[in-house]
Amino acid sequence: MAPPRLTKLELAIMETLWTGGPRSVREIQEEFPKKGRPAYTTIQTTVVRMEGKKAVNRLKKIGNAHIYEAAITRNQAQRRLVDDLLALFGGRTQPVMTH
Repeated sequence: MAPPRLTKLELAIMETLWTGGPRSVREIQEEFPKKGRPAYTTIQTTVVRMEGKKAVNRLKKIGNAHIYEAAITRNQAQRRLVDDLLALFGGRTQPVMTH
């Protein structure tokens, strides 16, 4: 099964999970710079969607907070991005390398 296609925000969320390990939605949100930080509810909705895509797993619940962990590796996500990029060029690597 191919890794899920991730948006820019989803990749930023994954980065916090890859570098910092399992986290709650609040902890994920606090990793973003204060200026331009997405709202808590935006992060929460995105993480739930990512769980549906099987990009993250709900690890446990502490009080009212769910703890999430990355379900795919950074390498798998990067591979998907490269495959999508090459698909734009008909699978040919030469135009990408030339650029």
